[in-house]
Amino acid sequence: MREEDVIKQLKSPHTRLSLYKDFKNLGVEKGMVVIIHSSLSAFGWVCGGAIAVVQALMDTVGSEGTIVMPTQTADISDPSEWQMPPVPKDWWPIIRDHMPAYDPQITPTRGMGKIVEVFRTFPGVKRSSHPMYSFAAWGKEADYILSEQPLEEGFGSKSPLAKIYELDGHILLLGAGHDSNTSLHFAEHAIPNREKVKKGTAIMENDKRVWKTYEEIVYDSDSFEELGKEFEKVYTVKCTAIGSATCKLMKQRPIIDFAREWLPNQVKPSDM
Repeated sequence: MREEDVIKQLKSPHTRLSLYKDFKNLGVEKGMVVIIHSSLSAFGWVCGGAIAVVQALMDTVGSEGTIVMPTQTADISDPSEWQMPPVPKDWWPIIRDHMPAYDPQITPTRGMGKIVEVFRTFPGVKRSSHPMYSFAAWGKEADYILSEQPLEEGFGSKSPLAKIYELDGHILLLGAGHDSNTSLHFAEHAIPNREKVKKGTAIMENDKRVWKTYEEIVYDSDSFEELGKEFEKVYTVKCTAIGSATCKLMKQRPIIDFAREWLPNQVKPSDM
């Protein structure tokens, strides 16, 4: 949609102040630990764009709160897995030998949206060390949440998602659906005998760039949207429209616990 058409859809522009009021009305409070999934375009026209959204979120939770966003980098992965787009097989060894190592400071996100990409560059925002499944965080609990994230089980029991669970944090969906709800990957570790695959990535190890291989479970978000709909039939989820964006706020623990029960029942024996 053209920017002109987006502007015509709004009576007045979103601003840092109006978004702050919107987030408060949704239920976001000072001191909250909240993991956020977002779509800037879903809001309509925002004065200041992604910067204003990030500032409004920081205003809402305050320095005593904590904001977390997934900053994934799927392009620093084994090229044999690439599908969008795939690359020729004879390129694979070249990519493995020359892919720049993950660097929390400079490696950009891929497919995470403008708000996330802007957030990771903000002063005071820190980022975890996982080369593919990293998270960025700002606020009181940022250091603890990012304190460890093993290469294997990047969304598992020692991940930032697990720390948010321990802290009884919230999930905030801003124009994004449950298919983008990264927390649900934490619940996938409850599926018995989950298939594992070999992964590869470029990292720094002992001050040297290396191509590292490791094992990880097969993460699959295909059922997350259906899972979210079933969850919302049973549990209270605060919901409002901010511009054209449907925004939802919920506790993380209940949906993780629900997913741990629900997901194993969706896995066919042939998938395990």
